[in-house]
Amino acid sequence: MQNKEEKEKQVLLKIIKQLIGVSAVLFVGIIILGVLLIFGAPDLSSKKPVITNTDEQKSEITPAIIDTIKYWKAPDESSLAANVSKALILYGKELVAHTADYFGVQGKVSRQATNGMNCQNCHLDAGTKIFGNNYSAVAATYPKYRARSGAVEDIYKRINDCFERSLNGKALAPDSKEMRAMAAYINWLGKEVPKGEKPAGSGLKDLAFLDRAADANLGNLVYTQKCLSCHQANGQGQWNANKTAYIYPPLWGEHSYNNGAGLYRISNFAKYVKYNMPLGVNHNNTQLTDEEAWDVAAFVNSKPRPKKDIAKDWPKIEEKPFDHPFGPFADGFSETQHKFGPFKPIKSKIDALQKNKEKAKKTT
Repeated sequence: MQNKEEKEKQVLLKIIKQLIGVSAVLFVGIIILGVLLIFGAPDLSSKKPVITNTDEQKSEITPAIIDTIKYWKAPDESSLAANVSKALILYGKELVAHTADYFGVQGKVSRQATNGMNCQNCHLDAGTKIFGNNYSAVAATYPKYRARSGAVEDIYKRINDCFERSLNGKALAPDSKEMRAMAAYINWLGKEVPKGEKPAGSGLKDLAFLDRAADANLGNLVYTQKCLSCHQANGQGQWNANKTAYIYPPLWGEHSYNNGAGLYRISNFAKYVKYNMPLGVNHNNTQLTDEEAWDVAAFVNSKPRPKKDIAKDWPKIEEKPFDHPFGPFADGFSETQHKFGPFKPIKSKIDALQKNKEKAKKTT
């Protein structure tokens, strides 16, 4: 009888120990759950990384693309130590990065000679970012024929085009210290590029055409979601504290680029924002879809901006690009389609006209 009672006690003790163990596990689980509820659990539902565009703004971007291409890289400034033009080159870089400080509202060199934007608003990282409209190919390809003017242009004419169009300002004297400095800097950046070549990563990265026209109404939604926090609801950008230069440039209005600027062609604007915006993305790690890039380009370039006399642009109308929005045209398409697309039919027609022209030359 006593042995039976002892056995029952042992079984009971074993059950009690098991219950205590289970209770302990449940207790720990409740504590962990409470901590997660208070501090938040990590989101494992997305594999997209998050980057910071500004101190207050975060954006999801697509997973980085594995890229083995050897892109152009700007020369190291340490190599300037033995360069007799070091001071001039560095002054040129300063002018590119902080143009408004020298030619803006309170410009040190000339006041109100530009709209307050900086060259690097269009040529990112002082003209050194891959597919950020960099200067890598300038030294190797200029002087060159440009269809927009119908003439051979040198680097000084190219710089002044930016001053008069993108900066909606006044041209620099070709022999001025500032012009010489900017040319020296740009030439130095491309000093190792073989003559006549364009290195990988130069200019803007190509973007596939849409099968439809770009839609400004859809672009308005993109702008509100992705661009407004920096460029503001009215598109006027953000001044610095002294209102002498823009932290974020205006995308339309009296202080933005005029209708003769390269970014007024929506293909250029779409390429630029696709692979560079919001600020912080790059060509291998984008945020905007192709459709969003085209649509927001249509929205921005539908807004009012300064006008430039462009009557003499593209003197040979057969050389006008597919998205130049001002007639007359040799291809038979309307100004509206030239501005918003769809561009595939226009590009096909221009290519066919060019092919026929070359064929006719060979037979004469």
